[in-house]
Amino acid sequence: MLADPLFLIVAASLLVVLVILAIGVGNFGRGGEAAAKNSNKYMRWRIYAQAVAIVVILAFVFFRQ
Repeated sequence: MLADPLFLIVAASLLVVLVILAIGVGNFGRGGEAAAKNSNKYMRWRIYAQAVAIVVILAFVFFRQ
């Protein structure tokens, strides 16, 4: 399974979502108005990254049936 390129793309997309989430939560923990604004931006990016990850996961499931 680790040799499957589509699986590696799925894993990479999930890792990107995790990193964006960690950055957003960490930024939110600092407090202040600027941090809140940036955290909101990071959380928007997370939603987009999650949408891409879901599409990639569905493609993985579809092609591996």
